[in-house]
Amino acid sequence: MYDMKHIKHLATIGSHAPVAMQAFVAFDAAAMADGAVPLKYKELIALAVAHTTQCPYCIDIHVGKARAAGATDSELAETIMVTAALRAGAAVTHGTHCFHDKE
Repeated sequence: MYDMKHIKHLATIGSHAPVAMQAFVAFDAAAMADGAVPLKYKELIALAVAHTTQCPYCIDIHVGKARAAGATDSELAETIMVTAALRAGAAVTHGTHCFHDKE
């Protein structure tokens, strides 16, 4: 199912929903622009979120953009580990709901 060649179909979505797509593209550009949070950090955040949402398209895109923004292998690896820690932490803390009857 996943194949980067499918990205070309974003144009199809845009042709059928041009106002919404233009707004999305503008929002995405504004959110990812270098600002108070530097571009490299934004790309590392995006990479972490991409791993959390498990979007292979986003992973491919943002690992390339993170590297282009100067991210090192060590920064990428630590970003992945932070993602793993947050996902695992969420599972553990959600696990506390299994014991609500103990109150």
